[in-house]
Parts: sequence; C-alpha cells; structure tokens
Amino acid sequence: MRDIPRVVWTLAAGRFVNAAGSFVAFYLFLYLTGPRGLPIGPAGLISGALGAGMLAGNFTGGWFGDRFGHRRTLLVASAVAGVGTLAVPWLPVAGLALVMPLVGYAAAASGVAQGALVALAVPPGERRRSVAVTRAAFNAGCVIGPPAGALLVTYSFTWLFVIDGVLTLLVRAVTARLLPADPPPRAAGGTGIRDLWRAVRADRGLLALLPAVVVVDVVYRQLYSTLPVHLRDHGQPVGLYAGLIALGSAMILCLEIPVTAVLRRHSALGIIGAGYALVGLGFGLFSLGTAAWLAVTAMVVLTCGEILYKTTATAHVLDASPPALVGQYQGLYTGAATSGTILAPPVGALVYTVAPGLLWPLCAAAALTAGLLVWSTGRRGRSAGRSGGTEPAPGAGPEPLAARATRE
Repeated sequence: MRDIPRVVWTLAAGRFVNAAGSFVAFYLFLYLTGPRGLPIGPAGLISGALGAGMLAGNFTGGWFGDRFGHRRTLLVASAVAGVGTLAVPWLPVAGLALVMPLVGYAAAASGVAQGALVALAVPPGERRRSVAVTRAAFNAGCVIGPPAGALLVTYSFTWLFVIDGVLTLLVRAVTARLLPADPPPRAAGGTGIRDLWRAVRADRGLLALLPAVVVVDVVYRQLYSTLPVHLRDHGQPVGLYAGLIALGSAMILCLEIPVTAVLRRHSALGIIGAGYALVGLGFGLFSLGTAAWLAVTAMVVLTCGEILYKTTATAHVLDASPPALVGQYQGLYTGAATSGTILAPPVGALVYTVAPGLLWPLCAAAALTAGLLVWSTGRRGRSAGRSGGTEPAPGAGPEPLAARATRE
C-alpha cells in the first residue's frame, strides 16, 4: 500500500470526513415533514429534487473536470454544496425547492471529480487498490455518519445542516492546499458529448457493463427498500435488519482492500461477472425463508459479490477511459451504478405488492443474467485478443481502442 500516491490518501481522508458528516440525504425528508411542517407530498418532491440533481451531476458533472480541470471542479462544486447545505435551515420552502437540486448536482459533480483525480494519480491497470482505499474510507465514514446524525437530530436539526456544510467547506479548504494544481484548461475539442459516445460505442465491454450495472444496482438497492419490509412482514425485529447492514459494512471495511490487492492482476470483467452472480445468489436466498441464520447467510453472500464487483468495475471503467474523457467516463459509470437509488424503490414495491413471492427469484435471475452477460463479454474479448496476437493485461480494460476512437 506504500506505493499508493499521497493524492489518493488525501482524497480518501476527505471522503471519510465528508461521509461521516453527510446528513442531508438521510434526514432531509424527516426535517421537511417535522420542523418545517410540510405535507408528505411536497416533502417528497423536494427530497426527490435532491436525488434528481445528484443523478444529473453524476452523468454530466464529469465534463467540467475534463474541460476545466478536476481539481478546479472539485473545489468549486464543494463550495456550492457546502454553502447550499449550510443555508438550508434559513431558506424558505420555495428556496429549498430551487437550492436542493443544485446542492445535489454540486455534490455529485464533486464526487465525480474526486474519482477522476484518483484515477489520474495512478497508471491504468493499477487503479483497483486506489479505488478500494477511497471506498473503504467512504464506508468507514458512513458507519459514523447516520448514528451521529441521529444524535444531532435529538438536539437540533439546524446544527445537523450547519455541521454538514461546515465540514464540507473545511475539507474543501484542506484539499485546496494539498492537491497539485491542474494543468491548463483543455480546449473544447476532444471532450464533447460526441467524443464521449464515439469512444463508448467502440468499447464492447463498456456497452455490456453499463446496462448490466443498472440491473444489478436495482437488485442491490432492494437491500434498502423492500428487504426491511419483507423481514418485518414475516415477524422479524428491526434489530435483525440493522444487524445485517452492520455486518455488510464490517465485511467491506475488513475485506475489500485485501481482496482487491489479491485479485488485481485477474481479468476485470470475470471478477465483475462473478460479483454480480453472488449478488443474485444472495438475494435468491431470501426466497427460502426469513430465519435469522438464513438472512445472515444471504447478506454474507451478496456482500461478497459487492466486494468483488464495485471496486473492480469502477477501476475498469477508469482504465478504459481516454485521458481527455476520464471525468465523463467516471460520471457515466457512477450515474449508471447509482441509478438504483431512484429505480429500486418503485420497481421493488410494485413487484412486492403484486406478487411478493416473485421478488427475490426475479432479483436473483436479473443479477445472474447480468453476471453472465459481463463474464461472456470478457471471455470473448480475451479470445479476440489471443486471435489478434495480443491480449490486454488483466484489469487494463479496452483503453487503447477507446482512445483510438476518440482521436479519429
């Protein structure tokens, strides 16, 4: 781990602090329907606007980094997110409706720029460990954040947003001093939407991976929507669900970095496909019953799948990106890989309402199919590489092909 650049450790520390102090997404709806006294409908619209802004920021925020520099984008977006969050308690309701999508967009664009800086600090093919370090830092912060927010809520919702905003601005100030300066802003050529789609269309592995991760993310995020309802409806206490989430977080913190280090020379798409399959198997186990031991087993299996696919897929997409499009590739994948936050609750709720017994088998089938698609794509890519006389290094991804498409 000593060869990981200081920039990566700096960004990982920032992710930890931001995650530990990130309360808006968890408690905004509670705040709007509580101290603000809004009905559920308007509160849902404002909360949904925050999520919509984040999704838009994930998909499009990378262009700013590719065009103007990722450090500049990170600093500007962090400032907007921090000031917007800090202002929440004093904004009128109409102001919240306008500001929350902007806060969501800025926070997501900041995250995309951060991911691009991690990628550019490490050579292609060596990025999995760096991604694992930043993910571990984020997950460690998430273990602290929600309980700390719950304690603050009992005292004052105002302090909840003030501390979140102040921490964001403090991390920005420290990051501004520690990160190296950006190169001069790029010319507009080579970083536009047409260049991005031309590069993506030339990359068969990425074309298979993006829709597959949307499917798997919809499955995975049933963990936070229909699973607690399923356990409650079958007589299990909420403590079991809380224990499952804690177990998954502990496994990720303890295992993700060493597993990534051991597997970093193996085929990325093969590992991703295996991870998707394990997610499917884990959710399939929930269809066998709701005994505590079975739920724990299912959580262990699906978390093993998460450990395999999330870091590897992120690094693989970054390895595949041409240098001028790193931010947009990062944003494209992040948007696809978080689409379940919007799609999973309504899709899962619909299936659970109409045919509750089919939800977990359908989840298993969807994730297993996605895993098979990605695995077979990787296998065909390796076969094509051998027949052409060259085979890409494991984990390196199809970067030369994507780069060539951008230059044309």
